[in-house]
Amino acid sequence: MPERRSLRMLLFIAAAAILVSSVKFGFADAWVEQYSLPASELSAEFAAAPPSSAQQKTDPAPDTLLTPKAAVLSNRITEYHINVTLNEKDGTLNGQQTVTWKNPGRKSVADLYFHLYPNAFSPGSTFIAESGGQLRGDKMKEGSYGSMELTALTTEEGETLLPRIHYVQPDDGNKTDRTLVTLRLPQAVKPGSSVTLHMNFQVKLPDVFARMGKAGDFVMAGQWFPKVAVYETIGTRGRTTEGWNLHQYHGNSEFYSDFGIYSVRINVPQDYKVAATGFQTKTPSISGGRKSVQFYADDVHDFAWSASPDFTYVEDSFSSPGIPGVRIKLYLDPLHAKLQDRYMHAAKSALAKLGEWYGEYPYATLSIVIPPAAGNGAGGMEYPTLVTGAAASSANPGYDLERTLVHEIAHQYWYGLVASNEFEEAWLDEGFTSYTEDKLMSAIYGIVPSTPIEASYLTDPEPLNQSSWKFRNSDQYAENVYLRGKLVLTSLERQVGDKTMAKIMRTYYQKYRFKHPAYTDFQKVVETVTKTKWDTFFQSYVQRAEMSDFAVDGIYARKTGDTYETRVQLRRYGGSAHPVSVFFQFDNGQTIRKTWDGVQDHVQIQLKSASPLSFAAIDPSMNVVLDNRRYNNYLKAEVPKQDRTRWSSGITQLIEGIFGTIAW
Repeated sequence: MPERRSLRMLLFIAAAAILVSSVKFGFADAWVEQYSLPASELSAEFAAAPPSSAQQKTDPAPDTLLTPKAAVLSNRITEYHINVTLNEKDGTLNGQQTVTWKNPGRKSVADLYFHLYPNAFSPGSTFIAESGGQLRGDKMKEGSYGSMELTALTTEEGETLLPRIHYVQPDDGNKTDRTLVTLRLPQAVKPGSSVTLHMNFQVKLPDVFARMGKAGDFVMAGQWFPKVAVYETIGTRGRTTEGWNLHQYHGNSEFYSDFGIYSVRINVPQDYKVAATGFQTKTPSISGGRKSVQFYADDVHDFAWSASPDFTYVEDSFSSPGIPGVRIKLYLDPLHAKLQDRYMHAAKSALAKLGEWYGEYPYATLSIVIPPAAGNGAGGMEYPTLVTGAAASSANPGYDLERTLVHEIAHQYWYGLVASNEFEEAWLDEGFTSYTEDKLMSAIYGIVPSTPIEASYLTDPEPLNQSSWKFRNSDQYAENVYLRGKLVLTSLERQVGDKTMAKIMRTYYQKYRFKHPAYTDFQKVVETVTKTKWDTFFQSYVQRAEMSDFAVDGIYARKTGDTYETRVQLRRYGGSAHPVSVFFQFDNGQTIRKTWDGVQDHVQIQLKSASPLSFAAIDPSMNVVLDNRRYNNYLKAEVPKQDRTRWSSGITQLIEGIFGTIAW
């Protein structure tokens, strides 16, 4: 009888077959979700949208005017007043900005820091060096560079500060990277006081790549203005001393900024339609074939806009529990004009569920931009009150349309409102959003993920609480931040139950919206709700690069008279303690199911039976979400001795090799 691993392959061979057939889904790119169904399977369910308070309407231009609400929801550290003009001929933006920064700390601050993100698209930048000019399946076009130049910088009194600026590279010392700039102020800003600066800047837009740029007449302006960095106070994300949180623009990282007020006037050709964060407050002014559109947003931490003369515009209003009233604005590429019902249905359904599950969406608008096929690099991105869906590359897309859109709308909660530090703990946004995306797709469309297949792709886990640029490459970043991050939450849910997990997620959102939390804040919520310590769980899966690995490690049996005495050895090779089911089947058909608490890293189970044990299987229902080595979950009780080595050392290694080859 076997003393080591032998015939553990039955479950795994079936999983391997599924994996081979699943390559078409593109798991290596976690930004493009993997469960889409063919368009032929789309049904009439799209025609049934959640109830709304107004009929959908198609307008020549999105000129609905709104007024700001009096309620103050955030600490409003920054206030921006920006005028920007698009030169559609050469793809440049010319801007004037007045920015006020309030010191939230207890110390005087003598230096200000600004992110100049468009310089990431300049030769020699850290972003280009790390990404290789590729991101999310897109490639930067040869010679299509972008940049930002500060052309004026003065105090309110008119004193120029331009000679004081210098670029800093705190992460890698790359002297050619110009994405972070600092200047010494004439006078330090005292606690609770503020400083106002006037700035002129020019941006050269690249051909659409990495969330911004131009593609023909289409423009996506994301991270397009000089943005003040975040000054973190004591207690923010566990800080014991206050100070600036400073990072360059990296190949994997996204963004982090403070909440504030934005008043932005955008000047474009008269026939362009403009989508933007917030809402319009004035009727567009028209002169000389151009128009200026005024937008306002408060209690947001970023401002993005998009423009094109080709958008098909559709607007509808929607309300439901937790959604007091939102104008949903669609800016569709003409190829998807006839798909407006699908977009609107997905948006309404997602908002309704998010409001029900987590709490109020506090903004008056949600704008959805669908880029043209040539603007693919602008697709699938989130900004406060504005998201971009997948680019319109097909006239009849599958469920990727809905999956991408609900993912980006879920970002409105975890990115837009909770606002984690995406430089340093990206999984708190992407992992939480991917987890919520699965919930939305299941609740709205009945599409559920295959977590065993997903876990099998986690061949090289890394700690989650590390800075984005410290992952070895973009695939590692995606595999961990998106996929492993959401499976950590799914694993937590399996252990505490659906209702408790729902309470955890709602409590976390309610407590930390507008607060910039860290993973330790989430852990505190988990422990408060469950009244249980979860140190080992978070140490294993967040601080360390562990996965679960439960195995049937050996079966030892002997016959005493008419009784078979069997000793089954179980082992936990990785991960935190977790109750796990163990299934035993005997030659006479009898079955026994036991539960191992998983607290010790190994245990022996004694069995007495009238019939020999046929096999033992641990976690046969695949409830241990983070187990990515399921081939050792099964062990047959009797294998001819001459075959044991061949199966254990030969086929096991071969199948492990298949994992490494197929997955990435």
